[in-house]
Amino acid sequence: MTPLLQKFSDEVEGGREKAQLGVSLMRENAANRMELPETPKWLKSFKGFFALLLIFLEWIRPGLPSPLRPICDMRVLNHFIEEARDAEAAMRFCKEECSVAVPLTVPLTSVDFAVWEKKNMEEQAQEVQAGLWLLNMAIGSLSASITSSALHSHIDATIRNIASLKQVLRSLSIQDYVPTGGGTEETWRVSSASELFQVHINFLRGKVYLVLRNAPVCQQQIT
Repeated sequence: MTPLLQKFSDEVEGGREKAQLGVSLMRENAANRMELPETPKWLKSFKGFFALLLIFLEWIRPGLPSPLRPICDMRVLNHFIEEARDAEAAMRFCKEECSVAVPLTVPLTSVDFAVWEKKNMEEQAQEVQAGLWLLNMAIGSLSASITSSALHSHIDATIRNIASLKQVLRSLSIQDYVPTGGGTEETWRVSSASELFQVHINFLRGKVYLVLRNAPVCQQQIT
């Protein structure tokens, strides 16, 4: 082969290799675009937690002492409700371990609006605080009989959420209240973990929601 033909052949071969390389890169890029990994569930949960954390950070004014800033954002309560639903769903599939030997006392969740609206804000708040106290005691008692670590994680999260909810109430100038003696008349009893957490959900969606929504400091912010 003459030098001229050899040079021409080399150029053709080089062009073919470049073309093949280009096709390979295009295929690789297309595959990468099609195989984008789905966002992991833990990352989605983290994003939700981070959003909630930003709300909680609004509680305290930087560089200033208490009192806490009023927390009127109902997304905080909605987060607690969603976690209570997750706990109830987990407890629903738990049979013998989640039954209780002695029925647990819990607050009534039904609201008679004619009676509720006749109560002043302090009376309503005390009813909510008393209910949270009962729920905290009942969930703490349940914890002693549960051995599953997965269920314990739900119980621990619920106890933390009740403590956080009390912080929210304090931020609205609602004082802590612990019932004494027979001061918890509006109660009933449950005999399973699933029932207990269903009561917890309904209490948050009912009386707790009403107190937070109608807190005077939040009404002032709206007006």
